[in-house]
Amino acid sequence: MGRDDPPMVSRKIALIFPGQGSQYVGMAKSLYDTDADCRALLERVDPALGTALLKLMFEGPESELTLTANTQPAILAASVAALQHLRKSFDLTPTACAGHSLGEFSALVAAGAMEFADALQCVRERGRYMQDAVPPGRGAMAAVLGLDRAALDEVCRSVSSGNGVVSPANYNGSGQIVIAGEAAAVKKAGEEARGRGAKRVIPLSVSAPFHCSLMQPAADRMQELLARFTFRKPAIPVYSNVTARPHPAPDDASFAQEARRRLTQQIVSPVLWEDTIKHMSETGVEIFLEVGPGQVLTGLVRRIAPQAACIAMESAGWNEKLRQALSTAYTSHAA
Repeated sequence: MGRDDPPMVSRKIALIFPGQGSQYVGMAKSLYDTDADCRALLERVDPALGTALLKLMFEGPESELTLTANTQPAILAASVAALQHLRKSFDLTPTACAGHSLGEFSALVAAGAMEFADALQCVRERGRYMQDAVPPGRGAMAAVLGLDRAALDEVCRSVSSGNGVVSPANYNGSGQIVIAGEAAAVKKAGEEARGRGAKRVIPLSVSAPFHCSLMQPAADRMQELLARFTFRKPAIPVYSNVTARPHPAPDDASFAQEARRRLTQQIVSPVLWEDTIKHMSETGVEIFLEVGPGQVLTGLVRRIAPQAACIAMESAGWNEKLRQALSTAYTSHAA
């Protein structure tokens, strides 16, 4: 189905955009090679940033691509290229969009609330600020599996009272919660979580402890940066990681003020991903389409909203799966 075809039956679809960790060497290369419009869009990346990011995305080395200041604009660029390809392939009017952490900026671009070049510059600086906020080795993150939110919240509060900063960073759903903070406190919280019944605690290979109070220096700098860029009222609702609800958007000025505030707060606050997906489902979203590199979010959403169709654009046959989901009473999920 192309853009000139008649729209399919009305079914509520949400676009979801990945965050840091979904990057890989070679991402967006096939779109660059096969889709002229995606190539034109991606060729705007290097001039906007004044760097050779495309070469890094396509050829690596991986060690440089995983540096936060490179990873964040690279994932945003790959995600917006995928969005460009989606719009050429399907005549869709999404109900809403959301992004995991960094992915919230991709969602803002998708909704017309930010210019692509502005978002690229924002997330590059965001990556730098987050990397610089905590000296190497001081912070850590870990994924805790199989312990409910209330119990892990209590563990973090208890450990933080005498062992340094540790707090939930990502509520990813289905018993997966990421914690972040000072390295010793994260280790202690992991030990206590296992004692409370957590199935596994997995240390994460990250360059800084994201989404915790140690990121306050980055949030302060981000607040100043965001004031330099223009935000417009989005064409469709964009969910905030901080509230798990759409950014309020009565007009351009009000939206800009609130978006800047929440995007600043996001840096030191947990990502409420499980809550976001549940709220979207409660408002009638039946299809979740992951737009961008990887399939991490699709896996999470399938566990949070098993009744929905969950499709990643990087999965085999994604367009046929989406066509089926849009045109049938789809009640099970697709890979």
